[in-house]
Amino acid sequence: MNEIDRQKKLLGKKGEDIALSYLTKKGYQLVARNYRFSRYGELDLVMRDGKYLVFIEVRTKKNKMYGSPLETIDYTKRRQIEKMAQLFLVKEKLSQDTFCRFDAIGIILPEKNEPEIEHIQDAFIMGD
Repeated sequence: MNEIDRQKKLLGKKGEDIALSYLTKKGYQLVARNYRFSRYGELDLVMRDGKYLVFIEVRTKKNKMYGSPLETIDYTKRRQIEKMAQLFLVKEKLSQDTFCRFDAIGIILPEKNEPEIEHIQDAFIMGD
Protein backbone atom coordinates (compact mmCIF):
# COMPACT_ATOMS: atom_id res chain seq x y z
CA MET A 1 0.00 0.00 0.00
CA ASN A 2 1.46 3.36 -0.99
CA GLU A 3 1.55 6.48 1.18
CA ILE A 4 -1.49 8.12 -0.47
CA ASP A 5 -3.62 5.01 0.11
CA ARG A 6 -2.43 4.83 3.73
CA GLN A 7 -3.40 8.48 4.28
CA LYS A 8 -6.85 7.89 2.74
CA LYS A 9 -7.39 4.84 4.92
CA LEU A 10 -6.32 6.76 8.04
CA LEU A 11 -8.63 9.67 7.15
CA GLY A 12 -11.52 7.25 6.62
CA LYS A 13 -10.90 5.55 9.98
CA LYS A 14 -10.81 8.93 11.76
CA GLY A 15 -14.09 9.82 10.09
CA GLU A 16 -15.69 6.56 11.18
CA ASP A 17 -14.44 7.09 14.75
CA ILE A 18 -16.03 10.56 14.78
CA ALA A 19 -19.28 9.27 13.27
CA LEU A 20 -19.46 6.42 15.80
CA SER A 21 -18.94 8.81 18.71
CA TYR A 22 -21.50 11.27 17.30
CA LEU A 23 -24.15 8.57 16.80
CA THR A 24 -23.51 6.93 20.18
CA LYS A 25 -24.11 10.31 21.86
CA LYS A 26 -27.42 10.47 19.97
CA GLY A 27 -28.44 7.12 21.49
CA TYR A 28 -27.58 4.76 18.64
CA GLN A 29 -26.15 1.37 19.62
CA LEU A 30 -23.35 -0.27 17.66
CA VAL A 31 -24.17 -3.63 16.05
CA ALA A 32 -21.20 -3.96 13.68
CA ARG A 33 -18.35 -1.89 12.29
CA ASN A 34 -16.50 -2.50 9.00
CA TYR A 35 -18.61 -5.60 8.32
CA ARG A 36 -16.87 -7.12 5.26
CA PHE A 37 -18.26 -8.97 2.31
CA SER A 38 -15.29 -10.09 0.23
CA ARG A 39 -17.15 -9.74 -3.05
CA TYR A 40 -18.99 -6.47 -2.40
CA GLY A 41 -16.99 -4.40 0.09
CA GLU A 42 -17.93 -3.45 3.61
CA LEU A 43 -20.64 -1.78 5.63
CA ASP A 44 -19.05 1.10 7.57
CA LEU A 45 -21.42 1.07 10.53
CA VAL A 46 -24.49 -0.97 11.41
CA MET A 47 -26.34 0.48 14.39
CA ARG A 48 -29.66 0.32 16.21
CA ASP A 49 -31.79 3.44 16.47
CA GLY A 50 -34.92 2.44 18.35
CA LYS A 51 -36.74 -0.13 16.21
CA TYR A 52 -34.51 0.52 13.19
CA LEU A 53 -31.44 -1.34 12.10
CA VAL A 54 -29.46 1.43 10.42
CA PHE A 55 -26.85 0.89 7.72
CA ILE A 56 -24.59 3.94 7.76
CA GLU A 57 -22.20 5.01 5.04
CA VAL A 58 -19.49 7.38 6.31
CA ARG A 59 -17.59 9.64 3.91
CA THR A 60 -14.72 11.83 5.07
CA LYS A 61 -12.77 14.57 3.31
CA LYS A 62 -10.22 17.14 4.44
CA ASN A 63 -12.13 20.03 2.84
CA LYS A 64 -15.03 20.90 0.54
CA MET A 65 -12.79 21.98 -2.34
CA TYR A 66 -14.28 19.35 -4.64
CA GLY A 67 -17.74 19.19 -3.04
CA SER A 68 -19.37 17.58 -0.06
CA PRO A 69 -18.32 14.10 1.04
CA LEU A 70 -21.94 13.02 0.68
CA GLU A 71 -21.88 13.83 -3.03
CA THR A 72 -19.58 10.84 -3.50
CA ILE A 73 -22.37 8.38 -2.63
CA ASP A 74 -23.62 7.74 -6.13
CA TYR A 75 -26.23 5.35 -7.54
CA THR A 76 -23.73 2.49 -7.84
CA LYS A 77 -22.58 2.88 -4.22
CA ARG A 78 -26.20 2.94 -3.00
CA ARG A 79 -26.95 -0.32 -4.85
CA GLN A 80 -23.79 -1.86 -3.34
CA ILE A 81 -24.85 -0.83 0.19
CA GLU A 82 -28.35 -2.23 -0.37
CA LYS A 83 -26.95 -5.57 -1.53
CA MET A 84 -24.65 -5.77 1.50
CA ALA A 85 -27.56 -4.88 3.82
CA GLN A 86 -29.61 -7.74 2.38
CA LEU A 87 -26.67 -10.11 2.82
CA PHE A 88 -26.15 -8.85 6.38
CA LEU A 89 -29.77 -9.70 7.26
CA VAL A 90 -29.37 -13.22 5.85
CA LYS A 91 -25.94 -13.87 7.34
CA GLU A 92 -26.99 -12.63 10.80
CA LYS A 93 -30.28 -14.57 10.58
CA LEU A 94 -32.40 -11.44 10.98
CA SER A 95 -35.94 -11.33 9.69
CA GLN A 96 -36.57 -9.77 6.30
CA ASP A 97 -39.30 -7.84 8.18
CA THR A 98 -36.66 -6.01 10.25
CA PHE A 99 -37.18 -2.26 10.02
CA CYS A 100 -34.13 -0.96 8.18
CA ARG A 101 -32.90 2.47 7.25
CA PHE A 102 -29.98 3.83 5.25
CA ASP A 103 -28.22 6.87 6.71
CA ALA A 104 -25.23 8.79 5.44
CA ILE A 105 -22.70 10.84 7.35
CA GLY A 106 -20.36 13.29 5.69
CA ILE A 107 -17.42 14.58 7.68
CA ILE A 108 -15.09 17.42 6.81
CA LEU A 109 -11.93 16.96 8.86
CA PRO A 110 -9.74 20.05 8.50
CA GLU A 111 -6.30 19.88 10.10
CA LYS A 112 -6.74 22.78 12.54
CA ASN A 113 -10.51 23.13 13.13
CA GLU A 114 -13.26 21.01 14.62
CA PRO A 115 -14.81 18.44 12.28
CA GLU A 116 -18.00 19.35 10.44
CA ILE A 117 -20.58 16.56 10.60
CA GLU A 118 -23.58 16.25 8.28
CA HIS A 119 -25.95 13.39 9.12
CA ILE A 120 -28.79 12.48 6.79
CA GLN A 121 -31.33 10.00 8.10
CA ASP A 122 -33.08 8.02 5.37
CA ALA A 123 -30.44 9.20 2.92
CA PHE A 124 -31.86 6.82 0.35
CA ILE A 125 -34.55 4.20 0.02
CA MET A 126 -33.97 0.64 -1.17
CA GLY A 127 -34.34 0.47 -4.94
CA ASP A 128 -34.74 4.22 -5.34
